[in-house]
Amino acid sequence: MYKIAALYKFSKISNPSMIHNDIRRNLKKFLIKGTILVGNEGINGTIASSKENNLYKGIQYLNSIDGLNDLDIKYSESYKNPFIRLKVKLKKEIVTIGDTSIDPTESVGKYVDPKDWNKLLENKNTVLIDTRNNYEYCIGTFENSINPKTEKFREFPKWVKKQKFSKKDKETKNIAMFCTGGIRCEKASSFMIKKGFKNVYHLKGGILKYFELISDKKSKWKGECFVFDERVSLKDDLTEGTYDMCHGCRMPITESNKRSEKYIKGVSCPNCFDNKTKVQKLRYMSRQKQINLAKERNQNHIGPKEETLN
Repeated sequence: MYKIAALYKFSKISNPSMIHNDIRRNLKKFLIKGTILVGNEGINGTIASSKENNLYKGIQYLNSIDGLNDLDIKYSESYKNPFIRLKVKLKKEIVTIGDTSIDPTESVGKYVDPKDWNKLLENKNTVLIDTRNNYEYCIGTFENSINPKTEKFREFPKWVKKQKFSKKDKETKNIAMFCTGGIRCEKASSFMIKKGFKNVYHLKGGILKYFELISDKKSKWKGECFVFDERVSLKDDLTEGTYDMCHGCRMPITESNKRSEKYIKGVSCPNCFDNKTKVQKLRYMSRQKQINLAKERNQNHIGPKEETLN
């Protein structure tokens, strides 16, 4: 069984390059796998370990870094290994909205605990916005939420501009936003405040924390929740969902998609088949062949090695 922690923290980091190297070195020491993004505005990522004690040691270390105490953490478990290696990346933004003037350490909306979320949604004055991408929305979302139909989070500001919210809307409507783990909706709340919205709310801990704390009977969630690891999606009881992933485009796919002539395992699916060149398909086929050979030897195919320490 693997213990998994999705975590983030907006905090001003003066030397992200040094923190980036220290995190990679220490998490490797604890045999932790996953993805961590580090930047001037904080840290964002998901990590996992088959040894629960090692995961907690890793989190304890991350919490000890200056400015990163009190991380926002959501836990889940999986029989499947959610990551094949550890990746620690240095980024300008730990979640990219495309406007570096947006600073959640200076101004954000009001955090809403999962236990209070349903009440906010039941308010007729609430405008509920899913800040995730279109493919995430399509496999599951909250009842009556608005889908901005973005392909990437950086498109969110353009979507807001196109809505032409009136001055009255900005002053009187409750703008409630959510995302997978809380980081995108928190940054979106900072953006909305900058644009003049007065009553801005975001779900603390995101969908994952809502799943953790709200029972099925009380839940207003419909469908599954996409996650950025090998599990692909989670049900509202935090167990692995029914979706698989196309390793050609990293999009979630269903069993119906797999019956399409455009589905080639490890290569393409109906979402990307027509957009892949012959060269790309041949490369992906070669990769899938190596994966199959590794499985026959009862080994993990981990792809190219991670970059060395600076």
